[in-house]
Amino acid sequence: MSRRLITDGELRGLWNRAPFSELTVEADAILTPSAKDFLLEHRITLKKGDPTMTVTPIPERGGQKRYVEAATGRELSEKPEDMTHLRGNLLVPKTHPRIAFRGRLDSLMAQVIEVQWAAADRGDGQVAEALEEILGCIRSVLAAEVKEEPMGELCLLGLDSAGLRRVSHHVKEEIGISHPVPHYRMGPTAVALNRLRTQVREAELAAAAAFESPEGCTRRDIVEALNRLSSAVYILLCRHLARRGK
Repeated sequence: MSRRLITDGELRGLWNRAPFSELTVEADAILTPSAKDFLLEHRITLKKGDPTMTVTPIPERGGQKRYVEAATGRELSEKPEDMTHLRGNLLVPKTHPRIAFRGRLDSLMAQVIEVQWAAADRGDGQVAEALEEILGCIRSVLAAEVKEEPMGELCLLGLDSAGLRRVSHHVKEEIGISHPVPHYRMGPTAVALNRLRTQVREAELAAAAAFESPEGCTRRDIVEALNRLSSAVYILLCRHLARRGK
């Protein structure tokens, strides 16, 4: 499982709400270089605690692992190739909507890294650094889904959830350009960011399908986080275009 990534944007969001002199993070957490600079600049002491993710041991009986088929409750001594872990020893088909959603997040993380690498290679350092925050958010969504825990408060690009929604809806007032119409002349970084935005939307749809129930969506926090994440990528695109005078 991916380790939690802590960015300077996340730290600034916490600092703006309430300045602090000490920060405790998971033992396996990763801090971006700019996050480390933020801690040094504000003389914040860093402490590391328990890992974000733990591996749940598979129960055994008579020396054999015991799996449970989620749909039927049937016990199995071996994990079939067409099934995988929903959590612990609970198995579901690999076509299960939640497994499909995890696959979508995995693909999305790979796509973010590709865009990030290409941006850095072209000298678009600001975009590459901002994409670290995007990547960290996707990892947080995946962790919340796998551990079945609620999402924490969202902070991306120096904006909270309400700020992301506001800026993405009022680009002219907030960033200084009109809502861009996608075009190949935007340049390779902008084209890649626009594509990434659509892929976040696809992940949001996969989340809505994975958590659909007769009573409604069971993980509105995850669906909302991905909605705001697509806003963040759109804002990143607009800021990039504004810097280039597009």
